[in-house]
Amino acid sequence: SQKLQLTAVFEPASEGGFTCFLEEMPGVFSEGETIEEARENLEDAFRMMMEFIGMQREFVSVSPERAAHAS
Repeated sequence: SQKLQLTAVFEPASEGGFTCFLEEMPGVFSEGETIEEARENLEDAFRMMMEFIGMQREFVSVSPERAAHAS
């Protein structure tokens, strides 16, 4: 199986610690006291987003028969 490669961007937070986000996925962001903690939190945020997308697909999927007649 092929691994998805994403770019994590870390920035120092003005109040201390770090904020971070995934460049390719707006809406996946987090923070932490250290870069390592921020990275772990970002991985959790990514997993939650993937679970959310998976749940949405269950409710929004269109059957091939309906897609063919939609146009």
